[in-house]
Amino acid sequence: MTDGDQLSLKAPHTPGVSASSPVPSSAPTPGSGSAVSDQLPPSHCPYRQATLLQQALAPNKMRVAFLLGAGCPMSIRVPTDAGTPLIPDIAGLTTMVRSTLDADLTLKATTAALLARLKEQRKATPTIEDILSHVIALRDVIGNSDLNGLTAETLLALNNAIATRTLQIMDVRLPSSASPYHKLAAWISGISRVHPVEIFTTNYDLLMEQALEQCMVPYFDGFVGTDRPFFDVPSIEQDTLPARWARLWKVHGSVNWWTTPNESVRRGADLKDGERVLIYASHLKYQQSRRMPYLAMMDRMRRFFAEGQSVLITCGYSFTDQHVNDIILQGLSARPDSICFGLVFGDLASHPEALGRAKQHANFNLLGADGAVLGTVERPWRSDEKLDHPLHGLAVRTGALGGRSQASADRCKYLLGDFASLGDFLARQLAPRDDDGESTNGG
Repeated sequence: MTDGDQLSLKAPHTPGVSASSPVPSSAPTPGSGSAVSDQLPPSHCPYRQATLLQQALAPNKMRVAFLLGAGCPMSIRVPTDAGTPLIPDIAGLTTMVRSTLDADLTLKATTAALLARLKEQRKATPTIEDILSHVIALRDVIGNSDLNGLTAETLLALNNAIATRTLQIMDVRLPSSASPYHKLAAWISGISRVHPVEIFTTNYDLLMEQALEQCMVPYFDGFVGTDRPFFDVPSIEQDTLPARWARLWKVHGSVNWWTTPNESVRRGADLKDGERVLIYASHLKYQQSRRMPYLAMMDRMRRFFAEGQSVLITCGYSFTDQHVNDIILQGLSARPDSICFGLVFGDLASHPEALGRAKQHANFNLLGADGAVLGTVERPWRSDEKLDHPLHGLAVRTGALGGRSQASADRCKYLLGDFASLGDFLARQLAPRDDDGESTNGG
């Protein structure tokens, strides 16, 4: 057993944990190890961290939020016995959109000119967000003029083509009612809480909406109305709905959000004349953050931390959005009794931005496949399995993880950075007790 395994759940002097909080103390205690543990390389215990996460989610008075990133739909494979993700990552999305643009003879010259400009900016392999960002930025600069053959008209056509193809790729249905999205929705409705569960997502798709509605979980996403639901900031700010209503905040926009000709925002299934889809390209999200409804979503995330002790769980999020990162870390700094569990899919080294931030914030626990940063201390996972632990095989196991982890096969691997595993983990928390009275959820 390592140093960190000896810590009490109520260590009052650990940043990020109050004396009454179920959230773990993460920092190691010098001199608390046994003679045997002193001979072993320092490590963290993944079983303990999985149990502590479970305990952090259990109290009904804690403020709980999830931040779901692009890695979440990647965990759903279609068909299930193949390796094709339901929605591709940014690289796959870029390839698919580029293929459509290259095949369009009317857009070929515009695309080539735009890519040449990006190459001059040392972006030899730009993502679709890079391309869309540059299109929008150039449209603002050009106005009614011409720049190397690029005009506002040709850029608008390119913008619309990118948006249309993105909508086609993102507008998919969940293939099964047993998806991790459904398990998250069931977990939300299965535990009565004083405060509503909030879901922040950087994704454009409608997968979370589908799961909430199919599980009959009421939710509020900032829009009101029936015929043409409109974005209503006062409703977000007042927020007097019952706690059983989940809150869904789509910080990068959505495939069913439309900007109308008069610059208002509505939600709907179909595009009307003169409207354009409202999704935010990467750098514009940060530089033009005063735009609605993006500002309202960011304010909502700030309020989540400001209003009391909070637990934020991220999954599928790569920590590449600096504006979102800043809000999370500012909230953690202002509220040492709050905590963020950053569940990442691969090894820690593949997430350098998150790794650096976790080493600076004691209440930011970064949990990767090969190890963790707990209380600013980075260590690998221990190598001994606990085969009788209720969460073994669900949250932790040894063996190779293919391209997901470079850690040796004898080392424990933390599995909850995979949204599919996190969904099973949440479903286990709702599991009934065994006949002998013992909980099956490991809590």
